Amino acid sequence: MEPCSSLAAMSDRKKRKNSDPASYEKPKRLKTGQEDDEVLQRGRRSGQARVSVPADHLQQPITLTELTELLHFAALGKTRGIKQPSWCRIRHQKKIQGVNVVIVEGLTQSHFYKNYLTMEHLRTNYTTRVTFTPSSNNIASGIFSSEVLQADGSSVSEPDKTLHKALKQHPVITMFGTQRRGLTAYVLTEEKMIKNRYPVKGMPGFEDFVCTDSFDCVNDTSPLYGLDCEMCLTEKGYELTRVSLVDSDGNCLLDDLVKPPNRILNYLTQFSGVTAAMLQPITTTLRDVQAKLRRLLPGDAVLVGHSLNNDLMALKLIHKHVIDTTLLYRRELGQKFKLKVLAETVLKRQIQSEENRGHNPTEDAVAALNLAQYFIKTGPRQVVELHLEDLWGYTVVDEFHDCAPEPTPSHRFADVLERCGRSVLYLGKRADITLELSNQRWYSADKEMLASFRRQTKCPFLSVLQFSTFSEPLTTDFPQQEQLYRSVCANLRDMCVVFAGPFPAGVTKKEVKRLFSCCGPVRRIKLLNTSVRVHAEVEYELLEGATLALKTLSGFSWLGQPLKVQRPVHESLLDLDLNLDALTADSLNANYVFAVKLSHHMAQRVNISTKVNGHILDGKCSNVTPARAENGFPPAEIKIRELHEETVRETFGHFGAVESVILPDKHEKHAKHACIKFKSSEGKHCALSSSKDLLKDNYLICPSLTPPHLPSWVAMTTAVTAVDADEEAADEQRMTYTHNSSQDQEMDLMMKKLDRWLGKAFRSLPDGTLSVVLLRGHTIANGHHPGLCLLQIKHGS
Repeated sequence: MEPCSSLAAMSDRKKRKNSDPASYEKPKRLKTGQEDDEVLQRGRRSGQARVSVPADHLQQPITLTELTELLHFAALGKTRGIKQPSWCRIRHQKKIQGVNVVIVEGLTQSHFYKNYLTMEHLRTNYTTRVTFTPSSNNIASGIFSSEVLQADGSSVSEPDKTLHKALKQHPVITMFGTQRRGLTAYVLTEEKMIKNRYPVKGMPGFEDFVCTDSFDCVNDTSPLYGLDCEMCLTEKGYELTRVSLVDSDGNCLLDDLVKPPNRILNYLTQFSGVTAAMLQPITTTLRDVQAKLRRLLPGDAVLVGHSLNNDLMALKLIHKHVIDTTLLYRRELGQKFKLKVLAETVLKRQIQSEENRGHNPTEDAVAALNLAQYFIKTGPRQVVELHLEDLWGYTVVDEFHDCAPEPTPSHRFADVLERCGRSVLYLGKRADITLELSNQRWYSADKEMLASFRRQTKCPFLSVLQFSTFSEPLTTDFPQQEQLYRSVCANLRDMCVVFAGPFPAGVTKKEVKRLFSCCGPVRRIKLLNTSVRVHAEVEYELLEGATLALKTLSGFSWLGQPLKVQRPVHESLLDLDLNLDALTADSLNANYVFAVKLSHHMAQRVNISTKVNGHILDGKCSNVTPARAENGFPPAEIKIRELHEETVRETFGHFGAVESVILPDKHEKHAKHACIKFKSSEGKHCALSSSKDLLKDNYLICPSLTPPHLPSWVAMTTAVTAVDADEEAADEQRMTYTHNSSQDQEMDLMMKKLDRWLGKAFRSLPDGTLSVVLLRGHTIANGHHPGLCLLQIKHGS
């Protein structure tokens, strides 16, 4: 079966699925698994280092601290105890041959998108972009002097000389080191979850398990939730009878009895406290509590429990981020402490007492949570030293050393690299850099600096280049900077706007919004009343909304009168077609498709309005008059439907392996649109070529245009537009800026030169080099203008 098979054939498969679910589901899973394996095998065969940022982190700006996390791991890796950055992932880190950072002074993210078409090298050769928050006036010095920490929080190459030698082999110390760390240090990796028999997505045996809506990454501020379950023995094995969930303050969020679907052989009352009488009136099912847990747990939740794998197995639930207290308070040879012992010894708390009949899962969940919080706050070394005798059952004798202590080595990034035999180099204008003078080269001109860097016969392992040519003309005039900032914001708004009409007199904003929301989330509706007719200005939140509206609603019949939908006419939109083509081809959007789920009624009307005599007319309609709407306005059925990740994956999985489905923020009432990321571009092209068939299945789709990191920046920069006065002021500032053609031309030439220089620097790097380009942004008195960080690991052509 070809991957681009149409959805017309899908309807037949759906019928077969309804009549024989097993015969449909199994082949589909096998096919998807084969595709996944092929993708993974290609990645393994290539063996190239690559960097990626999870979708939920792309919309969060990074600081210098988070950038140095990436640089430390790229340069030193797991073999030297460095943990993966909290916000991104590097695969095949050992293949990285060097790290190059280019800092461009004076430029912001606004400059990049103002000159998007000009920056051809940056937009085509760098596959990852994230917003950068300026946090230091001397970024180069901050990179070289940043302290390198191992995964256990201790500095690299820093043996703990104060720790008694008898404790160095303690199971807690050997696993976690001696330093206090954040909670992410104790979250189980996927490998450890598999080893400890946790349910993991994609592993055999867990196909019917439900997944929570977990983010790909968590951080040290992510919330902890305690979980505990009680089971009974049925004719099918152990099944859930009670579940409790508590938040980080120990407040009970869920404590439900659950009726197993199979006949109970033993209630295990002595352990569970659950009796036949307690379960007799219960109607709550496993599916009910799964749904409750999914609603209660935020995307960055970390579940804590004691032998938590057993609880998740009973719940048939997969959660990515867990802390298991049996693996924190470790014993020799894989033995485990009972929760009751740990609570009594560490927390000085009595649980599971004999007078209580069975366990109290809420009490146990709070105990496990508090044990984890104590361990994280206290640190592994103090936990061991405080409880060595009463928990592990032995003591140590103090040792005395007559020898003088050895000098403590420096743990600055540059010093650690040099001790590892890896060279470091700074090139740029003279600055206060915390680096040996022999490792610095000062230049008064960026062109001279670049030529010197390209002439090198051997590239240093870590090189930092600082371009300063662009800083003076671009940063001296702060009012001009503010005008540029607002101009780019206004241009982005213009790209998200369409004009539509004519509408009948008496139409309301709500009615117009209801119609145009079928193409994507609408930010604002403004009715434009003339002496004869009514038109509307519709501003979408995303570029895709305006694009879909032009294609599907131009010609849509309202009371038999076709609507005309068109772009606004602004000087800022003269190159709109080129910008949209470039965004469509942008490497960041390579595998993404944007989708909206329509109601069946609306899908039919859109389908009718885009066809005449069986021929597609690109959204135009001249000879078709659909049924007139009641009372002269669109019926209630004209609305978009809520999207669910599982449904989207199932529908689009027919075109190729789906890597992720990105839904709107979880705080929104309903998910109204989605971005589908395929594992290969072939899946995207197959889906787009089947757009007519998808419309029959009530999906409206188009290629993604909005770079994944951009929505948060757009939202931040378009917070105005609340009142007309603000709009007029923004328009005036845009026009003030755009009419200054001499400055535009000057900036255009400068940006072309910069892009050309950056391309030359990139091409001179050895294959396998992590290349970072940092447009550092501006810090001003009342805030900042965000910068932009671009990442790419260079590979041969």
